[in-house]
Amino acid sequence: MRDFNEKTITDAVIQRFADAPDPRIKQVCASLVRHLHDFVRDVRPSYEEWEYAIDFLTRTGKICNGSRQEFILLSDTLGVSMLVDAVNNPVDGKVTQSTVLGPFFVDDAPKFEAGADIAGKMRGMPAYVSGSVFSQDGSPLVGALVDVWHSDDDGFYDVQQLEKLGGNAGRGQFKTDEKGAFCFWTIKPTFYPVPTDGPVGEMLKAQGRHPWRPAHLHFLIRAPGHRKLVTHIFDRADRYLDSDAVFGVKEELVRDFIDHPPGIAPDGSKRDSAYATIQYDFVMAKQG
Repeated sequence: MRDFNEKTITDAVIQRFADAPDPRIKQVCASLVRHLHDFVRDVRPSYEEWEYAIDFLTRTGKICNGSRQEFILLSDTLGVSMLVDAVNNPVDGKVTQSTVLGPFFVDDAPKFEAGADIAGKMRGMPAYVSGSVFSQDGSPLVGALVDVWHSDDDGFYDVQQLEKLGGNAGRGQFKTDEKGAFCFWTIKPTFYPVPTDGPVGEMLKAQGRHPWRPAHLHFLIRAPGHRKLVTHIFDRADRYLDSDAVFGVKEELVRDFIDHPPGIAPDGSKRDSAYATIQYDFVMAKQG
């Protein structure tokens, strides 16, 4: 067939990879072509709009680097990341609900002992974070690897300001003890905007949306025989809980940061300034 038109081209394209050796690739590509072609037939873009779309994706790729992933941010702000998370992590009884990874996760974060302060040169109210990690059968998970990271008081992550901070800050790895527990000091997180100086910021403005994320701590937890858990803890007092720019909030993940005057902290240390505490116990699903 040579004379393709609006009605015939979709089936023609799909037929071209009918002999794909991998059935999953064939399935995914066929679905992609159908939905993409239906989208074009629905919105009927002009040549100028099509060229803008190509330029938008090109600029999105160009801004990606070792410390910033604009395509993940695009996926996050369109709700795709949360949809992928939802289809891969169905709600399962008492298992802690998951949420988006975000664009600022770093492999091989600095390792710390229990009770360490990971804030580095980040500014903010000191905060003591504690919790435990359990299997869905209620048994504590000993030696689980707990990755944590968060932004500073100005809404920036360490990877956005490594020179200013002199290295990583507000980020670290811990292993749970014989009771499955972990604890550390850092600073109390605050709400912050997703980066708006790139194509995603341009998109949010065009859509009439704000870029703000509610205050939260990121967690990625791994334990042998269990499904990796990617989640947050959100501050109940935050103003953006119901309008998170990346749709990541779940009620189960919302907790209170409790403010305390100077004095003796839960770990027995003496604090000369006000500080906050927050506690959360995570439950991991067994590997299916």
